[in-house]
Amino acid sequence: MAKSDSYNKRQVEKRKRAKRKEKMKKRVERKNNPKSSFDEMIAYVDENGVIVSSPPESKKVEDTRVDQPGQNLNPKTNNAL
Repeated sequence: MAKSDSYNKRQVEKRKRAKRKEKMKKRVERKNNPKSSFDEMIAYVDENGVIVSSPPESKKVEDTRVDQPGQNLNPKTNNAL
């Protein structure tokens, strides 16, 4: 029985060492890889609702207000009085 306990302890210690070694490899790999910039992380949604990586083309939006009968508009601001 004593031998099986020692064997289990050795196996557990062996797994711990392997896990620590793997973590160290990952840590070094993360440290050596360049970090992504903020611009690379941004995603845009086009007019169809599809996610794209490039910004949308700027389109000039025209004012499309429709005058309703009985509504008086202020000519300076185009807002209702």
